[in-house]
Amino acid sequence: MTVPAYAVRVAAEDADRALCFAVRREVFVGEQGVPEEIEYDAYDAVAVHVLAVRKDGVPLGAGRLLHGEAAAAKVGGDPSVGSLGRLAVSKEARGLGIGAALVRAIEDAARERGLAAVDLHAQTQALGFYERLGYEAYGPEFPDAGIPHRAMRRAV
Repeated sequence: MTVPAYAVRVAAEDADRALCFAVRREVFVGEQGVPEEIEYDAYDAVAVHVLAVRKDGVPLGAGRLLHGEAAAAKVGGDPSVGSLGRLAVSKEARGLGIGAALVRAIEDAARERGLAAVDLHAQTQALGFYERLGYEAYGPEFPDAGIPHRAMRRAV
């Protein structure tokens, strides 16, 4: 399979954020059955959104970074830890390295904000993906939107 030419960027405009939300809707709502009313939340307004887009403008993947008070609420009150979430890659773009590129872009955004680590809640079927990127699981398995997850963290 040929890897399409794509770019990963921080979604600085409303149009980019809309593309991020479209990928999330496709993956989480469409494929995984997450109710749309819980897929989008108040954190979206304060998150740093990251987008992978093909050179012709087709969105391939998205993710977000929470930092400051928003992240502290999710990671136990530690302001030096960001929270990576809502990482999604469209079905046709999986296996091409786009997910890893999105994670690295989110880590770059975390470093730019002076964060020491990134925490995430990984679906258990994605643990190996994050482990290959240097994340370590901790704590027990827990459900989120009816899907089993584990907490993971990596210093950045």
